[in-house]
Formats: sequence, structure tokens, C-alpha cells
Amino acid sequence: MIRINLLPHREEKRKSRRQQFILFSALAALGGLLVWFIGHSIIAGYVDGQDEKNAMLKQEIALLDKEISEIKGLREQAEALLSRKQVIESLQTNRTEPVHVFNELARQIPEGLYFKSLKQTGSRINITGYAQSNARVSNLMRNLDASPQLQNAELVEVKAAVLNTRRVSEFNLNVSLERQPVEDAEKFKGKPPVSAGGKPQ
Repeated sequence: MIRINLLPHREEKRKSRRQQFILFSALAALGGLLVWFIGHSIIAGYVDGQDEKNAMLKQEIALLDKEISEIKGLREQAEALLSRKQVIESLQTNRTEPVHVFNELARQIPEGLYFKSLKQTGSRINITGYAQSNARVSNLMRNLDASPQLQNAELVEVKAAVLNTRRVSEFNLNVSLERQPVEDAEKFKGKPPVSAGGKPQ
């Protein structure tokens, strides 16, 4: 009977399979390394591109911030100029206000009554004076309320007094000044001044 020893053949096959496994493992590792390198390169490219975009956006934002700051400065300058303009217009409007107030008071004062003192605080005017009777004080208050420049006449006090041996009524009242717009204030410039009693001079 013939006996064949197959051990060397099996050993060679085992050795060949081991070599193939090592080769495939090396190829798989190399393939994985290649895939990782390609993926890393692609991701790095995306990251670099995004970094460039972020840098460009930061630069544009810095420019916009600078422009916004300049616009804010211009707006503040414009508001300051507008505020100055309003102050100048107010001064231009109010510089003739005392003349108009005196003119209007002279126009509204009834006969038999005269003022002793006038004091203005803001838009409030305090008037003291003498009248022949309380009825004339009431008439003055009605005239002041009907005036286009004066309003809200309020009597503070009225009392009997003696002036040059004559009995009179001494009064104290407040009246509010109604500020006139520029175009309305211009209407009073052409009117002639009036004397006490409301008659034009």
C-alpha cells in the first residue's frame, strides 16, 4: 500500500493563505489610509474655504461697522444742527414776544383800570394793578380769555384799597401766554400799537 504524506502541501497552503491575509490586510490598511487622506484633504479644503469666507465676512462687517459709525456721527451732527436751528427759530420768534404781549395787554385793558406791575415766569404772567370796581377786573379777565395770545386768566386776589384818597380795587391775577407760531406772530407786526383803553394810536 502506497502512503502519501500531504503535510508539506498543507503547510504550504497555510503559509500561502497567511501571506495572502497579510497582503490583503496591508492593502486594506493602505486603502483606509488613502481614503482617510483623501477625506482629510477634502475636509481641510472645505475648512480653508470657509475660513477664507469668514475672513472676508469679518472684513466686510468691519467696513460696515465703520460706515455705520460714520452714519451715526453724521446723524448726531444733523440732530445737533437741527436742534440749533430750532433754538435760533425759537429765539427769532420770541424776541418780539414782549412787544406783542404789551401790545395785546394794552388792547385788552378796559377803561378805569391800570396795571401796577407785570412779571413773566416762563409762559405765565402775573399782573397787579388798580381798578375802579371789581366789575372792571372781571371785564379784564374776560378780555384776556378772549385774546388770541393770552388765556386761562385766574384771579389770585382782589381787595379794597385807597389810592390818592379814592377807594379802588387792588387786584392780582395770573394769565398764560399762548406761544404763537412764526407765521401767526408775523401777523401782529403790521398792526399799529394801541394805547390804554384799546384804541389805536
